[in-house]
Amino acid sequence: MAEYRNSNRILYPLGVTQEEKSAHILVQGHGEEVFLLLYRPGEKKPCEKIPFDPKHRMGDVWSLELDRADLASFEYNFMIDGKIVADPYARILTGREKWADRKRAGKPVQCRVLSEAFDWEDDANPEIPYADTILYKLHVRGFTAHASSNVSARGTYAGIVEKIPYLKDLGITAVELMPVTEFDEVMMSSSGNGFHDAKPEPTGYINYWGYGPSYLYAVKSAYASHGEMSAESEFKTLVKELHRAGIECIPELYFNGKELPGEIVSVLRYWVEEYHVDGFHLLGFPNLLLAAEDPFLKRTKLFAENWNEVMDRRPKKGYITPGDGPVSVAEKNLAEYNMQFMEDMRRFLKGDEGMLQAFEFRNRRNPAEYAVVNYMANTNGFTLMDAVSYDRKHNEKNGEENRDGSDYNYSWNCGAEGPTRKKKIVELRKQLIKNAYLLLFLSQGVPLLMAGDEFGNSQDGNNNAYCQDNAVSWLNWKLLETHKDQVEFVKRLIAFRKSHKMFHMDREPRIMDYKSCGRPDVSYHGENAWKPEFENFRRQFGILYWGAYAKKPDGTDDANFYVLYNMHWEPHMFGLPHLPKGAKWHVICSTADPDVEDLPSDGTGEVLKNQMMLAVPPRGIMILESVADPDSGKETKKGKSGSKKEKNEKTDLVEKSCEKEEKSTPENGKEL
Repeated sequence: MAEYRNSNRILYPLGVTQEEKSAHILVQGHGEEVFLLLYRPGEKKPCEKIPFDPKHRMGDVWSLELDRADLASFEYNFMIDGKIVADPYARILTGREKWADRKRAGKPVQCRVLSEAFDWEDDANPEIPYADTILYKLHVRGFTAHASSNVSARGTYAGIVEKIPYLKDLGITAVELMPVTEFDEVMMSSSGNGFHDAKPEPTGYINYWGYGPSYLYAVKSAYASHGEMSAESEFKTLVKELHRAGIECIPELYFNGKELPGEIVSVLRYWVEEYHVDGFHLLGFPNLLLAAEDPFLKRTKLFAENWNEVMDRRPKKGYITPGDGPVSVAEKNLAEYNMQFMEDMRRFLKGDEGMLQAFEFRNRRNPAEYAVVNYMANTNGFTLMDAVSYDRKHNEKNGEENRDGSDYNYSWNCGAEGPTRKKKIVELRKQLIKNAYLLLFLSQGVPLLMAGDEFGNSQDGNNNAYCQDNAVSWLNWKLLETHKDQVEFVKRLIAFRKSHKMFHMDREPRIMDYKSCGRPDVSYHGENAWKPEFENFRRQFGILYWGAYAKKPDGTDDANFYVLYNMHWEPHMFGLPHLPKGAKWHVICSTADPDVEDLPSDGTGEVLKNQMMLAVPPRGIMILESVADPDSGKETKKGKSGSKKEKNEKTDLVEKSCEKEEKSTPENGKEL
């Protein structure tokens, strides 16, 4: 039997701390008798039962020192007033290695001490500024569980490691992981079989997403391949390999509100120190104020739904408030998860009226105090493909008679509910998806891409697939081939954003000429240049980006860009802002014209014949780039926009656009 002694040392953290020759144990227990139970691995009957002395108790915290260095070779639990309980601060849980094991559902688990050494080699956190971050959100199991993933360890941390080259090639700089703490995926009934003394039983449903109570210090063991590595080492290997590729790792953490006030800080510090993660998405009921003000986390990315409480309570001295100036890029570690971006942009995308002011605000928003994370699709809602394929949710498979999930999806099926072979509808959906990517990646906030959206992933109209551990939620990697043009567009768009700082500035655009360049950093335009029009019925808008306000990676001024948005189902004519002498507008992207090469790698496209006016096709977005004209010496003098030649070109452009789109949908909802 191990030598032990009770101790007056009430140390933080709670749980078990293994030292060189002893273990220090703190347990929170509201009771009169507390014991430490030790088990040999794999056994259910304790081999030792060690009491805690009530004299060495402070409040509800009991203290014990164990004179042995081999505690890691045992499993353990606590017994409080006759009831066996697991350590909520345990680093490892046994009995959860198999995913969705209903035979073990409701049965007690046993705990272990984390003692396995891991070689981090020269690992270092990338610390990528928010302005340069490209987020990719995935579910550890669903990312590679499908047979088409072609990885050796499907649905695991190791499976993600095999996909790192794909993520790097796509241009991703940070991966957000849905919950990876030790949660119970087998959903249990709350009242058993109806009798008040009945025990909870498995419902048959799976908590696939993982939101809910969990052991916050323990890694999800069912996400490991259980080869030569433990789950803990396999997760660390994932983080190390992501870092090696220049990609950050940001797990989601769910707090149910029952944690001790300071526990959130303890949990976050532990994951940063032990697992080298780069940030967190805080969900549920976390104490955001403590997390935001913790000095150990000042260079750790923290996402939350809003930071209003923190911003309201921060004093001006020593911190930055709206009236106090911007924080430095390195100090900006907080980020708001921005669902309003998705809602407003989806409405703009499908042509709702009265959306121009909301679009303009979402496009440029980049507060000084914190970043904003923008997305067009996320876990709780339609995938991007489903957002242009369904008018209403189809959650029947969830077993709740389609009552679950949001009824407000701001989607449009383009004329047919769900899959269709009608060519016009298929082409229109492709066009809208391209538009959605441009709305996301040309906005100033941090773009987040939901895994699979880049290759047309669908959940069959299910906007709340929390219990779908099957092909509904698993990514089908065969879509990479069928949607390869879409994947290529996303890759080019991400590379384009990275190459041009005007689209991911460190500060929110001021919409003024603060460098005396003769143009504002960003300016807004309507059908006539320099005259923005925000009337309720308008669905078209132009944004001019003046490159002198940003530098390219080589240190030179960025190019000038003019992005034209026409979400109307009719073509519209736009006047073009004049460029400096020797430069001309080139078309480098047109989502409504398949003949235009999207975002060519050499940065140049087809030069516009008419540098004064341009017709933008229905539901189209066009990007123009200013490029030096090698024949500028031969350039004729600028004439008036009303000349006969320009009027003829204008007429030709409008007629061509109208002819091309004459059979397209006139308005939302009409079938093609």
